[in-house]
Amino acid sequence: MKIFHETDSEEIRKPTIITLGIFDGLHLGHQLIMKKVVERAKSSNIVPTVVTFFPHPRAVLHPETAPPLLHTFDQKVEGMEFLGIEQIVVIPFTKEFAVTSAEEFTKKVLVEKLQAKEVYLGTGFAFGHGREGNIDKLKEFSQKYGFLADEAEEVQLHRHRISSTLIRQFIKEGRMSLARRMLGRFYGVEGVVIEGRKLASKLNFPTANLIPHNSVLPKDGVYVTLTLVDGIWRRSVTNVGVKPTVTGDNQRLVESHILNFNASLYNKTIRLRFLHRIRDERKFPSIDLLREQIGRDCERAKRYFQNRLVKKLIEFE
Repeated sequence: MKIFHETDSEEIRKPTIITLGIFDGLHLGHQLIMKKVVERAKSSNIVPTVVTFFPHPRAVLHPETAPPLLHTFDQKVEGMEFLGIEQIVVIPFTKEFAVTSAEEFTKKVLVEKLQAKEVYLGTGFAFGHGREGNIDKLKEFSQKYGFLADEAEEVQLHRHRISSTLIRQFIKEGRMSLARRMLGRFYGVEGVVIEGRKLASKLNFPTANLIPHNSVLPKDGVYVTLTLVDGIWRRSVTNVGVKPTVTGDNQRLVESHILNFNASLYNKTIRLRFLHRIRDERKFPSIDLLREQIGRDCERAKRYFQNRLVKKLIEFE
């Protein structure tokens, strides 16, 4: 996988078959269009390429309404590589760049610099000044400059078009099953384990505490999770929230208790996948009652992992 943060690099492989977009979350709709690009590229012996923008255009033009991103850039790149994309061209998005017309971008970047033979857009995606570059405009440009242009078919779940916006909503509501079905996988976050107050070990349930790199977290509460440690996915129970029974600083953390595991993870980067919501976070009258509840949470998680359908999902992941 090659990543280019400029379009003048001599190392960019050409000609290309391109999909153009933001691709936050790499949900099933994004996956469909990338699979098409990869398949078309293989049949033509052309390089399957993603052209994307960073930072998010709304973060530059309308920061007050910019969406929190589901994935870090590195996570997105990893997912694209898994899907078979061979190179990514990242266009630095600035206010100066934002005035570039759709035709100028098409001509100078897609045609002249990347030698695009085919360009695919996701449903509803638009580019160029004032979002003028919709699929109809792109097809006009394709006839003028000699490439094929098309729009990926819409992917729906329960009659709703799959979108990053809807997935963010489901995650923030703690509806992890719906988020998983739109993403095509369990939603995950990653971060470096920090040293906490060591209160969880006194509860007989040691935890790994992390401040995630990801901007979108599930609704505060307790979840059945998988935790990736040194290349192994381990079963775990995770609390998202402020731990009101034992702290009073209102710092929102992710705290994961890995079942049957007690090694130190300080300063290690770990990944979490959220499988199922157990309950809301709440304040308990005493540490003893909290300890009892954590024990029940762990038992519920163990039963969840014994479910035949859950086992199949985990194996598929």
